[in-house]
Order: sequence, then structure tokens, then C-alpha cells
Amino acid sequence: MTLGERQRDDPASPGTGNAQNLAATLGKVIRINRDGSVPAGNPSFGVSGALPEIWSYGHRNPQGAAMKPGTDDLWLTEHGPRGGDELNRVLSGRNYGWPLRSYGCPYSFANNVPTCWVNGGTHAPAYEEPKTTWLPNSTAPAGLLFYTGTRFDDLGWQGNAFTGGLVGVTLWRIVLSGDNFVSKEEVAAVKSLGQRIRVVKQGPDGWIYLLTDNGQLIRLER
Repeated sequence: MTLGERQRDDPASPGTGNAQNLAATLGKVIRINRDGSVPAGNPSFGVSGALPEIWSYGHRNPQGAAMKPGTDDLWLTEHGPRGGDELNRVLSGRNYGWPLRSYGCPYSFANNVPTCWVNGGTHAPAYEEPKTTWLPNSTAPAGLLFYTGTRFDDLGWQGNAFTGGLVGVTLWRIVLSGDNFVSKEEVAAVKSLGQRIRVVKQGPDGWIYLLTDNGQLIRLER
């Protein structure tokens, strides 16, 4: 389960905050069994009061979540503040930095310019770096899909990740090599629709389906 920090962390005056507080579930990915109990293998943080269900922390606003096919790896798209949206591979016990690190401009800062990026945005080595970011403007990624079908074989889409854009009113195709980011591009046919894409799914027929904020269900074909 993914939980946002509910805009209670301000990078302009960072402290422990909700996302960094291991005694709270805000700004976390948690891992539980179906009955709500804590499974074996969850990380131990060695901090008094740390909740045993926490899998990772330092998240701002997770929006899309998907397991990468052929692996046990969870991936997330996350909203930054103004700019700094992220694609993350979520690893056990890792800290993803918010609000101590961000490539976005905090709301409390006046201008969305590179000089306002928190600590330059760099996460490593203390915090987990995002696989890619959207800069300087937000696209507000929503939904996440790893495409496994064959409908777009001539385009080389198999294995690519797809995420919608709420601010960007678009669909992003993200190319990975293993766990490493290679490139990303907007799908032109979807961009031309001018719709906020909320959900991205692969149907049993192998086509990609999109759900918009205004209630349209769109099938992406050739």
C-alpha cells in the first residue's frame, strides 16, 4: 500500500516530517498480509517506535504503482511539488528523501527555478535516487503500466513503462534497460486528445486502455 504525506512536509524548513517519521505511515510504502498482519521479511530500521509494516519511506505523493513483470520489484510514479515528479524502484528499507531531498520547487518558495531546488535535488548517497524525473515543470504522472503485450511489436513497446499525465494531459512511454532509465517520450496520439490520463491498464486483448478524469475510457490502438 502507498500513502502520501498529505502536504504536511515543507522542504523550505525540513525537519523529521511525516515522510521521515518511522512511527507514522504517511509518506510510506507499507507491506502487509491480506488479514492486516505483518509478513516475515519486512525491513528492520533499528529505530525505537518504527512501525513493522513500513517497507520504504521518504515518499511524497505516490500515484501509480506496478510490479515489474518477471521480478518482485515494485515501481512507483510520484508527484513532486512544482517540478520534480519521480519514477522510483521501491526497495526494502530505503529512504526516498522527501522532504529532505527533492528536484522540485517547494510551494513555499516564490519561483519555480533551478535555484530553489532543495539541496540541488541530489539524493545519493544518503537517499535513493529516482530513476527519472520531470523537470522543470510537473507532468503529474498518474497510473503505471509495464506493457507485456504484442500489439505494438513493430514500435518496440514491449517491456516499456507507461504513465499518464494529469498536468501534462499526456501519456508517457518510458524505456528502461534492466532497472536503468534510458529515455522517455510523449505518445503523440494521446497528447492530441488534451485529456488528463488517470489510469493506464493493459487489457486481456493486448491493447492499452486509458481512463480520463472526465470519465472517458480510451483504447489505444495502431
